[in-house]
Amino acid sequence: MAVLARLARKPADWSDEELLANVLRNQGTAWAELVRRYRALIYRCISKVTLRYSPSMGSADLDEIYAEVMIQLVRDDMHKLRIYDPGRGAKLGSWIGMLAVNAAYDYLRSAGRRPVLNREGNLVEVNEEHDRSPLDHLLEKERWDHLNEILSDFTDKDRTFVELYYRRGMEAEQIAEEMQISLKTVYSKKHKIRAHLMRCLERMAGESPIADLAAA
Repeated sequence: MAVLARLARKPADWSDEELLANVLRNQGTAWAELVRRYRALIYRCISKVTLRYSPSMGSADLDEIYAEVMIQLVRDDMHKLRIYDPGRGAKLGSWIGMLAVNAAYDYLRSAGRRPVLNREGNLVEVNEEHDRSPLDHLLEKERWDHLNEILSDFTDKDRTFVELYYRRGMEAEQIAEEMQISLKTVYSKKHKIRAHLMRCLERMAGESPIADLAAA
């Protein structure tokens, strides 16, 4: 009887854990409920970022970012939803909100590098030194300020690796030569650091302004 009663409940009455479990089972009604429940939150998180850094951005851009968030949620067999761990204390809404904020940041960074058009719609030559917009620099600084907080408990070698790989964009061979380590160590360190950063981000999802966005 308890099972039948649970099955008879409306999707709107599901807990976050029940909703996620049903979404991962590819239930159409569950996906529709997830969209209904978090669509406004996603747009709110996106708008918080775009209004701060690009207040003139139109609704079409917001819709594009929203679509990217939806794609991220279903990509690779819903990998981003599968790695969500409620045991870490973050609500599902906080996790999805963090993905939305990151997608908005990525979109703004990408938009900052788009070719500049003149009034006739022709491409304008841009000097390489001016290729990065003030917005691009601001976003990068803010992200690295947050990252430096996460890296506070990293070893000096791990911080050096993050600087070389993520900030300078150096190839594995170059990093191996710079740090005087083997290629195998480079790839092993890359995997371990990436996993640790993800765990930190998951933990921060319940402690950062993202949680405030979910409650706004």
